[in-house]
Formats: sequence, C-alpha cells, structure tokens
Amino acid sequence: MRAARASVSLRKGKRRRLLTRRHSSCARGILPVIRETLPMTDFAGQQAKARKRARSASLGLIFALGVLVGLIILASGLVAMLLWPRWPAPTVAANAPALPVTVGGVLFNVPPGAIRVAMQHSPGAQERLDLAFLWPSLESPDPAARPAPMEQAPPIDRLFVTIEPQSVGLAPTERVKSIYPRYLGDTQFDGPDGLKVIAFKEGTPYQNEDLFFDPAAQPGFIVRCSRPGKAGTPGMCLYERRIEGADVTIRFPSDWLTGWRAVNDGIGKLFAKLRPES
Repeated sequence: MRAARASVSLRKGKRRRLLTRRHSSCARGILPVIRETLPMTDFAGQQAKARKRARSASLGLIFALGVLVGLIILASGLVAMLLWPRWPAPTVAANAPALPVTVGGVLFNVPPGAIRVAMQHSPGAQERLDLAFLWPSLESPDPAARPAPMEQAPPIDRLFVTIEPQSVGLAPTERVKSIYPRYLGDTQFDGPDGLKVIAFKEGTPYQNEDLFFDPAAQPGFIVRCSRPGKAGTPGMCLYERRIEGADVTIRFPSDWLTGWRAVNDGIGKLFAKLRPES
C-alpha cells in the first residue's frame, strides 16, 4: 500500500513539473511576440501623428499662400485703378450758376469755378469747402489758365477760403479776447495805414507771428499773420469768422495789409456773395 501511494505521488509530481515546463515555454514564446508588438504599435501611432502634423502644416501653408495671392491681386487692382487713364473732367464755365452747399448746417451759394477740390463739386452737405477767388475782382479763377514760366514764383493774386463745421474751440472774437493776450508781447507797434501790431512771444504756439488790428473799431479788422520766410516765402494772414455753425478762414498775403481797408471791404463783399440772405 505504501509503495502504491508513493508511485501515485511520483506520477503527480512529474505531471506538475511537466505542466510547469509547458507554461514556462509558452510564456517564453509569448513574451518576444509582445515585445515585438509593442514597438510596432508605438511606431504606427507615431506615424499617424506625423501624418496629422504634415497635413496641418500643408493646410497652413496653403492658407498663407492664398492670403498672399489675395493681397497681391488687391494691390494690383488698386494700382491699376490709380494708373488707369481717365477722361479729363469737363471745364466749369465761369458763369455757371452757384451751387447750394451746406457746411455745418449753414447754407452757402458757391460758384463752381471757385471750388479747389474736385470731390466738392456737388450740391448738398459737405464736410469742408476749399475755395479761391481772384483779387480784387472776387471772381472765380479761370480753370484753363496756366501761369507763364517764371524764374521766381509769381505773386499771389487770390483769396483762399476754407469753410468747416464749427469747432469745439472758442469763436474767433472770443479767442482774441481770452487766448491771444496770454501769448502776446507787451509792446505795440504802428502798422500799415493806421493798424497796430503786437508780436507773439517766442516759445508760444504762435511764435513768429504778429497780430494786426484796427484800434479804431473793436472788434473790427483783426488778422494773425506769419512773417515772410528766408527763402522768399511770403507771409500769410488769417482772417477768421464764425457764421452760425460754420467757421470761415480767409488767407491772403501779408503784403496786402498796406491796403487793408480794401481787403476788409472785399471780404465783406465776399461774404455777401456766399451768403446773400444774411
């Protein structure tokens, strides 16, 4: 009996060792497969990510090229539009009827020939008006006239008028009373034909300018004038007036101050021409 039991135990032990060997050999056979499969899986993932990055880079490059091509086409169109030949604008007749134009809600009757900017040649509301009138006739300049060639610049023969909506600043008369005195010198000088002159101080917003005024009438004829430049640039005077919701600035050479009374009368006639009902 003991021998039979020992034989059975021996046979069970051999079976166990055999099974253990078989499991070990299977494990040894599977492990290399697992080790080889994992790198293949990582490699496939890396390839997929690389393809996605390449696709994104390609799309970004295509978008950038599309934007660049669009900008080139747009720039070419603008250049072509600017350089494309245009028919000359029709010449405005000197006796053309005045255009009703409003600036700052104020109505002006403007001779078309006096308008200096082509975009302003239309009735109705305008942001600004730039005009010119021959002196002393106050007529519109001839658009076909061309100055003869000269070695020196010809003398200025016209008044320049700018009309803009009323600014947020003080009216010209109030500016003379409250702003200019802060920057004026302490000494008055005699000017042409009874005018008085006060120079603006250096280092102020109006340096190199002088204030000319008629002491007999306040407020009367008052202009702020720049001094002639070293290169022969003429001095220019500014005559300012506020008409309801519009600010009007008239510029003329400071040399005209020798006949400032005629200039003052001419400015009054010009306002009556532009605003006949006022």
